[in-house]
Amino acid sequence: MNEKNNTILLNNGVTMPTLGLGVFKIGDGKPVKDVVSYALKNGYRAIDTASVYGNEKGVGEGIRDSGVKRENIFVTSKVFTHEMGYQETLEAYNRSLDKLQLSYLDLYLVHWPKEGKYLETYRALVDLYKDGKVKAIGVSNFQISHLKALMENFDVLPSVNQIELHPLLQQLELRNFCTLNNIATIAWSPLMKGALDIPLLKEIGKKYAKSAAQVTLRWHLQNNIIVIPKSVHFSYIKENADIFDFMLSEEEMEKIASLNQDKRFGPDPDNFDF
Repeated sequence: MNEKNNTILLNNGVTMPTLGLGVFKIGDGKPVKDVVSYALKNGYRAIDTASVYGNEKGVGEGIRDSGVKRENIFVTSKVFTHEMGYQETLEAYNRSLDKLQLSYLDLYLVHWPKEGKYLETYRALVDLYKDGKVKAIGVSNFQISHLKALMENFDVLPSVNQIELHPLLQQLELRNFCTLNNIATIAWSPLMKGALDIPLLKEIGKKYAKSAAQVTLRWHLQNNIIVIPKSVHFSYIKENADIFDFMLSEEEMEKIASLNQDKRFGPDPDNFDF
């Protein structure tokens, strides 16, 4: 992770920003267009969407409205469970490009490890990558068992694994496995869906004149985790990006590590029904 440039080098040589904007549950059209455009105009250089979010069209509009050159923006989307399968995934990729009005994606992910489907879906991603249609590929919500299956069946490792990750759900074993295999970790719901009323985070924040959210995002970065916090409020979007001018001490990092409760706010990747 390069703190100076706020980037991380993925295992295939592609550079990805360590901070991006997530757009889950932000409505299509003007709502998502406005936040994407604002974020890009205020220094963000990565946008994370997905077909199932239903807002790729508005994301594309926000990208164009921002005035930032396409080559300077890292765009991620994902193939959802109802689109999975080899041919289905190729078609889903083209649909995402069409809605975004882009000629390529920087990163394309298998959204969930649906049994009986995720291997052939990943095979489609490998072919998209080898054909030069996407700069990097990866997965989301994959456990160690799922990652091992990919490693046994493919010669292209995922560049990232995007998982629910925050101080209350730290997933250390999974993170360590990814690190050992040079797979970058991206945290979704890095701010615990706003459950930030934690005295320790507030106390640390006072020392640096930062919010509990900023302290939490800083903790992620210092653990070499990419973050994609979501907000529809311009003030929070700006605040979430103001995390590169302070450094948590080793003791503070350890104290935050002690908050782990293995608490999920989202579905369990080993037990989901969609």
